[in-house]
Amino acid sequence: MTTQTQPTQTHTTQKQPTQTRTWHSGIPAGRIGKRLVQVAVTLFGLLLLTFFIGRVMPVDPVLAIVGPDADHSTYQQVYHQLGFDKPLWTQFGIYLSGLAHGDLGNALLTGKPVTQDILRVFPATMELATLAIILGAGVGIPLGVLAAAKRNSIADYVVRIISLAGYSTPIFWVGMMGLLVFYAWLGWVGGAGRVDFSLDGQVTRHSGFMLIDALIAGNGEVFRNALNHLILPASLLGFHSLAYISRMTRSFMLAQLSQEFIITARVKGLSEWDVLWNHAFRNILVQLLTVVALAYGSLLEGAVLIETVFSWPGFGSYLTSSLMLGDMNAVMGCVLVVGMIFVVLNLLSDLLYQVFDPRTKV
Repeated sequence: MTTQTQPTQTHTTQKQPTQTRTWHSGIPAGRIGKRLVQVAVTLFGLLLLTFFIGRVMPVDPVLAIVGPDADHSTYQQVYHQLGFDKPLWTQFGIYLSGLAHGDLGNALLTGKPVTQDILRVFPATMELATLAIILGAGVGIPLGVLAAAKRNSIADYVVRIISLAGYSTPIFWVGMMGLLVFYAWLGWVGGAGRVDFSLDGQVTRHSGFMLIDALIAGNGEVFRNALNHLILPASLLGFHSLAYISRMTRSFMLAQLSQEFIITARVKGLSEWDVLWNHAFRNILVQLLTVVALAYGSLLEGAVLIETVFSWPGFGSYLTSSLMLGDMNAVMGCVLVVGMIFVVLNLLSDLLYQVFDPRTKV
């Protein structure tokens, strides 16, 4: 009986390549952390710059509180209470300490916490800017595609003239002309404010968005009136963003329409609609995300003139009033919000780039 010896097997342990930890979307976690650090550094620099500029401005916030007729002892008392007698770096450290606890200080304009004021006025601006970007992108993108498809035609020239007019015309002048024509002469839209004075306060504030609150309350009269007041300023802001979005869309589309794969698609007999929207436009969609996001951020912080013309009680009006009063707590709170808006929109755009375009993934 022969005993067969089984051959011994040598098990070699192969070193597995290390993998970068990623989210389920395939975005490297390291890149997320790097961008978050950049966000923190950017916001800190923005706060530092705004704080020291505010402290060296010729506007005296103490006089705004006590008035020009106050005596010297009253002035010194308030000056000491506000901490202006401390070194600038100490004042900035105190502000950052409060900020870490969610305290932006109290506003001189209202006497209330700045956070509470911003939460009160920001929904009005967001409602205005959201409808404006929907109109601007909804009209601007098709116009940009049309201009690129009909390059050097009458349609292209018309779109370019519209874009030029939207960029070059002062927004406050357009707002006043809009009120004069569509409100005073034709009576098609509502006037200043978010609703008529007789309807103000009839709807309980839940979200701060007048249209949503009116729907929640089931008040159709307030909803129609609020929409009637909103449509003109939103359309004018949308026209301003339309100019930028249509121009960028045209530029992106022209770059794509000159590529070889577009020529190949046309040679294969695909329809012009299919070539434009399913081939060229799909390749610029990721770029347009950034364009629309930045346009939206600009509307959120740049609606100051429209809000002034239309007496719109929003973020821009609040910031302007705070600047005129020298209320640096309110100004810095607004600057922080604006900075966070742009930084977050840029971060989201970068993440969406990597989600929709695999070529940008690491």
